[in-house]
Amino acid sequence: MFTPEAWSFLEQMAARYIWWKTPEEALCYPDRLIAQVMDIGTLEDILGLERLMGKGRLADVLRHAEAGWFRPQSWAYWHYRLGLTKFDEEPPPEPQREIG
Repeated sequence: MFTPEAWSFLEQMAARYIWWKTPEEALCYPDRLIAQVMDIGTLEDILGLERLMGKGRLADVLRHAEAGWFRPQSWAYWHYRLGLTKFDEEPPPEPQREIG
């Protein structure tokens, strides 16, 4: 699923970006960790994520994101950056929690 280099990178990111869980717990949900780096990561961390995971994996994380994983600005940014939305179009609505 992940190369050893990619897994090592995620291990480094776990404590920094999923601070409310232990790194071991955070690594049980790699897509959530990837989304968190995409949403609030430093430029250096985002570039590392793109290099090691590939844009296809990042697009999959975005397509399957749960409500609350991305702020509106990040949601739009990644849709444009990954080519999922054309620059003259609006990105799709963010995932919403369903009550009831």
